[in-house]
Amino acid sequence: MEIEYIKCHGSGNLFIMVDSTVCDLAGVDLGSLSRQVCDCDGGIGADGLLLLVYGEGHYGMRMFNPDGSEAEMCGNGIRCIARLAEAHAGVREFDLTSGGGLYRLRRCADIAPGVATYGVDIPVRLWSADFATHSRGERFVGQRIPQLDPDLSFTAISVGNPHIVARVDSIDYNLLEKLGHRVVGLREIFPNGVNVSLVEVRGRNEIFVATYERGAGITPSCGTAMTSSATAMALAGDCGFDENIRVLNRGGAVECLCMREGDTLLTRLVGNATFESRGRIEICGGSMTGYSVDALYDEETAAYGTFLRSIGR
Repeated sequence: MEIEYIKCHGSGNLFIMVDSTVCDLAGVDLGSLSRQVCDCDGGIGADGLLLLVYGEGHYGMRMFNPDGSEAEMCGNGIRCIARLAEAHAGVREFDLTSGGGLYRLRRCADIAPGVATYGVDIPVRLWSADFATHSRGERFVGQRIPQLDPDLSFTAISVGNPHIVARVDSIDYNLLEKLGHRVVGLREIFPNGVNVSLVEVRGRNEIFVATYERGAGITPSCGTAMTSSATAMALAGDCGFDENIRVLNRGGAVECLCMREGDTLLTRLVGNATFESRGRIEICGGSMTGYSVDALYDEETAAYGTFLRSIGR
């Protein structure tokens, strides 16, 4: 059989997106399919597989990493899913599910001419069962994890998936790679693994973020990591609550608005949802056997390129 796909990205985070509300994926091993389509040699090449799903009155997202594992949430991916869902829902503001959570999505003013832009409101928690660093009701903000690194101070944040964030003077990608590998062996602290981000504060309400993602490694961009990093810097006083924070990464830029009401934290992540191409994936026996590229979204790709140049990327 054949299924249609769209190759898209949020802030340079590449995905293969499939609308499972209009195609039958019964019998398909989705983890295996993700590994195949994400592979840069024999596959299409991407940082993850996205599925638009529908159930219990809501559209939703399922996201699979390049290693086949399923992620609870993806801030860059859900914006792309929102663009696909908007066409079905017929409204510009709606709720989407992901990993058991419910998220408010909206079409926003374009961040640059010709760059489709969406925002997602992401509830932020400072504790979850993914962290053995602290107990329920406590915060782990700007503290050391000696087993991971003796010098860095981390903040633990859950935005549907777990993150730890450390401020540094400059990004060291070799160190980031080492931290990403080390957390795999720290199951007594991070029982389900964790995403690791290093953050440079470049000015008032401007930061640069690099992330090692569970199941993917270092990617050009991670939406939930940018959300977590902006929130962590707001908690530390390096950025402001209720002020737009520009978050840069190797894939582009987004804006985050961190909001606080009592002990409740909510961060709005606003950024692009750009389509690059569309085509068909050939599947036999539950696995991909080939694919075709049927059309390119050249104008969108060019518009995003212009945006990157405007921000010096």
